[in-house]
Amino acid sequence: MTNEQILSEIREANMTYLMLAQNLIRQDKAEALFRLGMSEDAADLIGALSPAQVLKIASGNMLLCRFRVDDDIVWSLLTNHNVSKVDNDATTKLHASILMAGKFAEAM
Repeated sequence: MTNEQILSEIREANMTYLMLAQNLIRQDKAEALFRLGMSEDAADLIGALSPAQVLKIASGNMLLCRFRVDDDIVWSLLTNHNVSKVDNDATTKLHASILMAGKFAEAM
């Protein structure tokens, strides 16, 4: 990939993320805070952006969203690498969601 292609992909990801975030925030703010892992202030700001502001912010060269998963336990549960402990895929994903929710609650 060339540098221009990477920048184009970042802009597209930013636009998609901002549009998804706005939709989630406008539909159910509390759920959006949980799903997006952001503060209420950030959600208010994103929810109030005009289409022109979204386009301008998305066109930057920095990726706006980031991975919230930063520990090995959650990654193992999400990728199902520890199948010896739990055989049920739905249970492992639920466990990962609970761990991530706990981290969100700690951050708030």
